[in-house]
Amino acid sequence: MTSDAKKLHILQVNKAYYPHIGGIESLVRVFSRELQKRDDTEVRVLVCQEKGKGKMEVVEDVPVCYAASLGTYFSCPLSFSFLRKFRQMAKWADVIEIHVPFPLADLACLLSGYRGAVVIAWHSDVVRQKTLLRFYKPLLMRFLRRADAIIAATPGHITGSPFLSQFRDKCQVIPYGIDVAAYRAVKRLPVLRQRQQQPEAVRMLFVGRFVYYKGIEVLLQAFRMVAGCELFLVGHGTPEMESKLHALANQCPGAVHFLGNLPEETLRAAFADCDVFVLPSVANSEAFGIVQLEAMVYGKPVINTALSTGAPYVSLDGETGLTVPPGDAAALAKAMQKLADDPALRKQYGAAAARRVETNFVEQDMVMRVRDTLAEWAERRRNET
Repeated sequence: MTSDAKKLHILQVNKAYYPHIGGIESLVRVFSRELQKRDDTEVRVLVCQEKGKGKMEVVEDVPVCYAASLGTYFSCPLSFSFLRKFRQMAKWADVIEIHVPFPLADLACLLSGYRGAVVIAWHSDVVRQKTLLRFYKPLLMRFLRRADAIIAATPGHITGSPFLSQFRDKCQVIPYGIDVAAYRAVKRLPVLRQRQQQPEAVRMLFVGRFVYYKGIEVLLQAFRMVAGCELFLVGHGTPEMESKLHALANQCPGAVHFLGNLPEETLRAAFADCDVFVLPSVANSEAFGIVQLEAMVYGKPVINTALSTGAPYVSLDGETGLTVPPGDAAALAKAMQKLADDPALRKQYGAAAARRVETNFVEQDMVMRVRDTLAEWAERRRNET
């Protein structure tokens, strides 16, 4: 390991990076971009191509190595060059932050012989790939033992994981955050109002990928039982999933609007234009739900589900919104109707939601706490050698 006495060398490792769109990818981009602006820190990023040849690029002043990949299997890239690139780039790093789940990175770290500090950013357990987990578990446990520290976004990430709960002494909670000023500076446009059919209807919004764990099917089943609302769905999925959701939407008496993917500014305007945000996730793959913050920053109440992850920690039941059992369409419908019928309660929860973001989920605070953790463990490792 080499070290510049004036700068902390941080290697960020993840499956993918911008322009790939995803919650974790957005976080890694924010960490890397903001830390690279500091005079005392230098960041490099190692990720995989979705498929194809490798390349090196500088993205927002951050050097990014996209390792060649044969494709993605069981939600994990298959890349032999990634193992080699990890070993090469690790020689430069004072500390490596690895974003998981990413089994290939676990393997690369253990095989590399790297003796510097390793910090895991734990975003979620492997939930659906049960076959993969059977083979991956021994590797994961060895990797967790190797790590110096583990960063989790909420206490629920730790208590709700059969893996992290065994390594509580290594865990530190640092919530995700958003740039409050940037969100509130967005131009307010009637993105939803201009599409709604009934001017007096309460606008319910969902934003996310159309995948199984998001619970959109449950949301549409619930919406059949709700009156006085229109539902807006932002995102997309496979043709099969989209077809299924459109069929369910056709059974709803209230209007359901499929908006597809929206550009960043338009999406933020959509959050600002809704009356209620709904995150009806049904599985622990939903570990946090940053979209909740994106609605709360505009003073919007949230309906979420009582998963054992950090999702219900973001928006609190009875304080910033309502929390219902996952997969329970009747309970979800009841919560939606309650907020639809009570503008004063929506205002009360929304104001509390905005305050909660300002107090607990500010991006710059998150970035600096992560940087402090990485610096601490880099220094500890240096003192050991």
